[in-house]
Amino acid sequence: MIRHLTIALALIAAMPAFAAGKATPTASELLARSQPTEWRAPDPQNLLYMQLPQGRVVIELAPDFTPLHAANIRTLVREHYFDGLAIVRVQDNFVTQWGDPNDDDAGDKSKLHSLGNAKATLPPEFSRPIDPALSWTPLTDGDVYAPEVGFSEGFPVGRDPASGREWLIHCYGMVGVARDVAPETGSGSSLYAVIGQAPRRLDHNLAIAGRVLQGMPLLSALPRGAEPMGFYTQAAQRVPITSVRLAADVPAAERVPIEVLRTDGPTFAALIDAKRHGHNAFYPTPVGKLDVCGIEAPVREAKQPRAQAHKELGR
Repeated sequence: MIRHLTIALALIAAMPAFAAGKATPTASELLARSQPTEWRAPDPQNLLYMQLPQGRVVIELAPDFTPLHAANIRTLVREHYFDGLAIVRVQDNFVTQWGDPNDDDAGDKSKLHSLGNAKATLPPEFSRPIDPALSWTPLTDGDVYAPEVGFSEGFPVGRDPASGREWLIHCYGMVGVARDVAPETGSGSSLYAVIGQAPRRLDHNLAIAGRVLQGMPLLSALPRGAEPMGFYTQAAQRVPITSVRLAADVPAAERVPIEVLRTDGPTFAALIDAKRHGHNAFYPTPVGKLDVCGIEAPVREAKQPRAQAHKELGR
């Protein structure tokens, strides 16, 4: 509690006072002022590189919220389960889903059954106990779906202090675990990314495995499927998945030097304030409110190796 109060006071102190007569700084201007220590390099064990013919999609897993699914997805990736599968469904203003095109409702045709270590079913991880050890940046604007919302470790999170539970939120770019009717049928063998307005009704009902950090246009700009729920009518319409690899299994020289802005630092607090109270010549009237899915942790590629950057900063 003391740690969170200290962080909250530090963020309030760091927030810029946006005068009514002056235009709010842009996101680019605020990010340009950020300090190197405000950026984190995701753990390579939690980064997925999904290679499509059009380019690469980078996904960060969220093992602190869905640890069983994160572990099973790592196993699936290392067993090359996703290689040669496809994007099978693109539903407008909803999700893009990928997995085994030969799977069926019974699951008996799935490639998953030919693997040795990956699990076909998992206990549902729709929420978890609130962990006071995890970073927490609250939004105080209110929310329709959760008593409290905010950000933890770069992910949008809902909380219910009464039940002591917290959960990841279905915002744009979040990666969820597809399943059948039974809650335990989601194993991570079929995943989806939110490509439209936040479908918050899915919260509490499906597990979220992580978030797309790079490559969202490769998923959101695909042709929509004509079948119900956006499934493609012909195999030729599906986008093949060339490969999926863990960054930890890729030579260091071939990894994307990606960094994510910390959501418990002063720059993210300034971005929140700018979104909430921002105004300029085009937007003269500040909204005064911010939805949890109305902002996300910025992502960038490091211009130089982090170790070298820290060495230069120490000079």
